[in-house]
Amino acid sequence: MNLAGGWVRRPMFWLCICVAMSLLVLVYPIYVIRPFRYQGPHELQAALLVIRVRPFLEIGFVIAGLSLLVLAWRQARGWFYKLAASVCALLVVLFAFVSRINVYELMFHPLDKPTFSAASKSKLDGGEEVIAVRIATGARAYPVRSMSYHHIVNDVLGGLPIVATY
Repeated sequence: MNLAGGWVRRPMFWLCICVAMSLLVLVYPIYVIRPFRYQGPHELQAALLVIRVRPFLEIGFVIAGLSLLVLAWRQARGWFYKLAASVCALLVVLFAFVSRINVYELMFHPLDKPTFSAASKSKLDGGEEVIAVRIATGARAYPVRSMSYHHIVNDVLGGLPIVATY
């Protein structure tokens, strides 16, 4: 099949490309910046760049997807082709909408009311890392393992509000 009269001229082909690209710009930053994984400086830089330009890309994908949907409906000969084109366009719109949600805020919400136990009763391993805070006669130790899920702990120590983070 030659390119001039083949897949390149079919709106459904380009609609599938829009779906794939829209999904890619949604998922790539989440894949790179997920917790408990080393992020190389170049891939982190690329993921942050994608996050920065993603709103503009998603708007372009939505405009292209809806335009291609109209073309696909005009060329459609059966209901299956129209349904497939509609689902693809809906996916592009859905991915654009989901890309506006900050998943990092959902994953890493601050811990506002931490609970503590005496050091002698803690279940920490001997080599486990903690973030230690001491103010006057009060002291707290925040296990890094627990903080990796929140990244921020709002607490009061010695009558002073503090924020522990890493």
